[in-house]
Amino acid sequence: MTSLTSIAERYGLLRSQDVLWLHRLVADFQLLADLAIGDIVLWLPTGDDDGYIAVQHARPAGAATLFYRDIVGQPVRNSWREQVGRAYEEGVSLDADSPEWGVETDAKVKAFPVRRREAEPSTALVERPIAVITRHANHADTRSAGRQERTFRECAGELFRMIADGDFPDQAAPSGPRRGAARASDGLIRLDQVGMVTFASPNALSAFTRLGFRGELEGESLAEITTELIDDSHEVDEALPLVVTGRAPWRTDIETRSVTLSLRAVPLRSRATRLGAIVLVRDVTDMRMQEQTLITKDATIREIHHRVKNNLQTVAALLRIQSRRTKSVEARTALQDAERRVSSIAVVHDTLSEGLSQSVDFDAVFDRSMKLTSELASIHGAQVRTERVGSFGVLPSGYATPLALALTELVTNAVEHGLVGRQDGLVRITADRADGWLTVQVCDNGAGLPPGRVGSGLGTQIVKTLVTGELSGTIDWGARAVEGTEVTVKIPISYIREDDEP
Repeated sequence: MTSLTSIAERYGLLRSQDVLWLHRLVADFQLLADLAIGDIVLWLPTGDDDGYIAVQHARPAGAATLFYRDIVGQPVRNSWREQVGRAYEEGVSLDADSPEWGVETDAKVKAFPVRRREAEPSTALVERPIAVITRHANHADTRSAGRQERTFRECAGELFRMIADGDFPDQAAPSGPRRGAARASDGLIRLDQVGMVTFASPNALSAFTRLGFRGELEGESLAEITTELIDDSHEVDEALPLVVTGRAPWRTDIETRSVTLSLRAVPLRSRATRLGAIVLVRDVTDMRMQEQTLITKDATIREIHHRVKNNLQTVAALLRIQSRRTKSVEARTALQDAERRVSSIAVVHDTLSEGLSQSVDFDAVFDRSMKLTSELASIHGAQVRTERVGSFGVLPSGYATPLALALTELVTNAVEHGLVGRQDGLVRITADRADGWLTVQVCDNGAGLPPGRVGSGLGTQIVKTLVTGELSGTIDWGARAVEGTEVTVKIPISYIREDDEP
């Protein structure tokens, strides 16, 4: 649970729609801090003695921070209390009357109320602010600001005004993963109402130069420039026209044969009037190449698993044919056992060939492996039902293959040696994953083991080798109190993440 959510629930002053709005806002906190060239702090009211508590903090990427220690979770300082309180109660933006000397260096503070819009399709403004943002800028920095710094701060001022008006974050903006998203330091372009470039940072100009543009961006239409640069070898995202004109808060890519630029538009408006836009630019060529390489490798690995599965199934089919032509009962049994073991391994590779991860949902693998026992039971004149209780969860492929083979052997032993001729045979497999261990119990209602004896056949030796050698676990055979046999397998899995997904 995030600090924002936990603190909001602790004080209970915000509704779920308020918390959702704030989550969308803090997703752009780094952008705000970079544009403001100062620390940005989000404050929530606590409801007692005009108290406020910090729930989010972003430090500027291109300037020194004023807070060297984490401020999240701390109450508002006395020197800011009145300013933050008035911004929250009156819904107005306020400058501090004097610099704040309580941080590592003297700073000037400005407070902005945070308002939100009602959920779509309504655009009504919620009357009362839901939080307050403070901007902390270095007061001791007396050097004259350059054009880029002035533009950054102007853009930050527009965004803070939109936050106070409930126009930012934009409800139409996507809220998905932001990996590879452009940042202010990567490149910034300022557009006017008609999409003409009024400012382009050096990094933004360099990015378009690598794309093939040789002129000056300022004074040109960004839409016309991108149209000239796009080649016919790549598909054009339908969102591109809206992004390069600054009309929609979306992201898109411009791609040529050798360079890929990621663009993100942040429309600027006052109420219903569009004032222009900020377009963030980032060269993501290397990142896209890495992603493509990973996709290719994933496809190759899946194809390898698929081919291994096909080869194993071919081997199993050959063993099945050979077993049917063998007259020796002992040889036929050995070949059938080998066929079953190969088929169990093939099931794991088949599962791995279907996904991108090298981890598998072992419940699905086990359920498919247990279907192999029905044919075995019919050979021994028995009717056996397998039943799984509990969940194995997700396991790495290095665990899945030996465990599937070991459990198949245990169920096979139960059918062959304990349930021969039974018409009501039951094999229950209970899986329990807790405290860093996977505990599996295989119980049957068959004849049971003789006192003090454990099987010495090949299947038993395979199980022991797989569990103790491959899986570093333990295995224990014993007779049940009523009837049948109970085998307990314990495997350490403390280092496997519980939230792994296949």
